[in-house]
Amino acid sequence: MRRSIPVSLSSQRTGTTMNNFPKANSFDINLVRSKIMGPNPLKLCEELLQGTDLAKGSRVCDLGSGSGITSVMLAREYGLDVYAVDLWSDPAENRAFFRRMGVPDGQIHPVKADAAEGLPFEHGFFDAVVSIDSYNYFGRDPRYLGEKLLPYVKPGGRVYLSIPGMVRDCHDALPACLLASWTPEQLEYMHDMIWWQAMIGKTPGVVIKDMHGMTCTREAWADWIACENEYARGDRAAVKAGALDYLNTIAVTLMKG
Repeated sequence: MRRSIPVSLSSQRTGTTMNNFPKANSFDINLVRSKIMGPNPLKLCEELLQGTDLAKGSRVCDLGSGSGITSVMLAREYGLDVYAVDLWSDPAENRAFFRRMGVPDGQIHPVKADAAEGLPFEHGFFDAVVSIDSYNYFGRDPRYLGEKLLPYVKPGGRVYLSIPGMVRDCHDALPACLLASWTPEQLEYMHDMIWWQAMIGKTPGVVIKDMHGMTCTREAWADWIACENEYARGDRAAVKAGALDYLNTIAVTLMKG
């Protein structure tokens, strides 16, 4: 039987604000700005894993790892055995980046794979999955979690998700500030906690351990729009117009039953 704990539907969980991010801030700011593709994933990851009991050496999938900077943090700062899985990044480029960052060969394994099509691993391969700022692209299919992701997690294993979302779904009347940077079609990827709770709740064999709005959302966005690339520049108009009054980041911790 699938069980879940009560989910807080407030915009952010009280009592968890972090004054600093020692793991995220151990990275050179210029490197971070050259590597990130959205709101600072290092800070999102550090807050998401606050209080985690993942043991060093645990085998973890960094799902939608992008440029690999979160994979470096998971390996270097948490001591995890990381599989950096992404469809669009080049494994050879990522492997060279991991070496430049001083991560020992064999601690991060870059893998090119389409998360939406399932993963190229044996069932029960991972102790945990971590996905930062990407689950909303493939996890909106109600069958995805149960059929394409959970099979690769060990019984009792965890899934940690940091999902870009909305404070409240407003697709029927999108505010002008959101449309300053994004189209209605792009915003279809964004939903609120009520929506995600209902989506995940359809999946048998998983327990929702926690779901809450993340406290570092505005700081992570500020780091992103400070970057000098065309995508960050394109997002500035919405943020400056007040988009973050409507957007949040949803932290989800699941346990495979």
